[in-house]
Amino acid sequence: MARKKNNNQIFENIEVLDAGAKGKCIAKAPDGKIILISNAVPGDIVDVQTTKKRSAYYEGDAIVFHTLSSKRTTPKCVHFGVCGGCKWQDMQYQDQLFYKQKEVENNLKRIGKMELPEILPILGSEKQYYYRNKMEFSFSSSR
Repeated sequence: MARKKNNNQIFENIEVLDAGAKGKCIAKAPDGKIILISNAVPGDIVDVQTTKKRSAYYEGDAIVFHTLSSKRTTPKCVHFGVCGGCKWQDMQYQDQLFYKQKEVENNLKRIGKMELPEILPILGSEKQYYYRNKMEFSFSSSR
């Protein structure tokens, strides 16, 4: 059996440029590839340890924070980072709204090939916490 080669690299002093899908943030590696980073906020300057290497991008985790972003806040939920329910709770609420809208618009343009009219900013909720309602249902035809 072949041994799995450990290709984990550490990139130092990487500036987090943008927020992406699934709670990951986006930065550029020194070789020009994209890095999808967990545990970061746009504006952070971090050291990143890669966990996956693909032909066009890396995935990794922020392991050292040199500069914390002004967009960063302390998560209110004690389960943040564990349950997966609120991936951007370490980012200020107004910034969350901005990046969520940006992601939707980008997906409609890039994937949906849609030309969008001017879109007004998202109206945030007065209640920022304790409003989530997530249900998962399983359906099967075998009985």
